[in-house]
Amino acid sequence: MSSEMYARIRTNPKFKELVSKRERLAWTLTGIVLVLFFGLFLTVAFNPAVLAIRLGDSFVTTGLVIGLFEFVLFWVLTGYYVIRANSEFDALTEALLRESMKARK
Repeated sequence: MSSEMYARIRTNPKFKELVSKRERLAWTLTGIVLVLFFGLFLTVAFNPAVLAIRLGDSFVTTGLVIGLFEFVLFWVLTGYYVIRANSEFDALTEALLRESMKARK
């Protein structure tokens, strides 16, 4: 692609929409992950007794459940991002490229 085409893409409102939506989603998911991840470690550091509470009459503790929940949730959030990227973001990208190719002719 030529630098002229790159310039057309960068000035297209759909490009700005794509970048804005993608950044908003990425920062939101990053915030969720960081809050949960560091929240667990801060709990370990400052109030470990909360994580040692046994659930029922078993070896399962709240710390184990919370840790597994975070692990699964992080995979779910990754899947959510991939679904949005493969549908919404790819559709915006294709529309943007089609418009840029039409403007070129």
